[in-house]
Amino acid sequence: MFHVKHSRSRITLYAILAIMFHVKHYCFPFRPNVSRETFFAEGVLVGDARIERYLDLILEANKRINLTRIDSRESALILHVEDSLSALLELNEAPDGLYGDLGTGGGFPGAILSIASGRQTLLVDSVKKKIAVLDSVIAEIGLSEQIHTYDGRIEDLAREKPNAFSALTARALSQLPSLLELASPILKEHGVLICYKSHVSDDEMNRALSMEKLVGMKLKSRRSFYLSDGVTFREIIVFEKIGSPTVKLPRRVGLAQKKPLR
Repeated sequence: MFHVKHSRSRITLYAILAIMFHVKHYCFPFRPNVSRETFFAEGVLVGDARIERYLDLILEANKRINLTRIDSRESALILHVEDSLSALLELNEAPDGLYGDLGTGGGFPGAILSIASGRQTLLVDSVKKKIAVLDSVIAEIGLSEQIHTYDGRIEDLAREKPNAFSALTARALSQLPSLLELASPILKEHGVLICYKSHVSDDEMNRALSMEKLVGMKLKSRRSFYLSDGVTFREIIVFEKIGSPTVKLPRRVGLAQKKPLR
């Protein structure tokens, strides 16, 4: 029997992981045939204390600067920590190498996945005040050698670090066609873009699939599930870079969102 460590006023990360195995609404987002022992062996519990400490520091900083709309710790454990970890196996299946989180905000999922996976990580956001907070939090939990930050636009990062990343994540950042365009020039061949989405429309998916050849990307996997609250629906959609784009990328800053490729 898996024992959950309880406290009177809060859900622990261990409780979240237990819920992921025992709540029927959860639908076990990682792999339906993976045992609990295998899941833990993947390293989900490694750095548990650092994950909780990271969350607490971000929530404290959120009182001074807007990093997240979620200010309840119990809600944040589900909607930030559990949600972030829901794509851990996709990240672990990506080629070895640098991992980047685009539009990282408060460092979700990037910092959480970095702690859980041990990957060298770059958190990317154009809001300098957010990046300054992340730098401070990362230093406080002793991860400055593993987790780095970039305060600029993704298009500029592509010019500075072309084909540098083995894996990227994007959560609540933009629609799939824009994400594919932004990710392609910074991914290595066979690198993956892992998208956290909710209720992707047929139109959005079809537009993304129609531009795969333009950006040298191809749909690799797609799965859906509910978080342990039984309400929050999530899709994890993964695209792999399979070749060079047939158009010159990156384009000017902002064009990927304003005038997506077709």
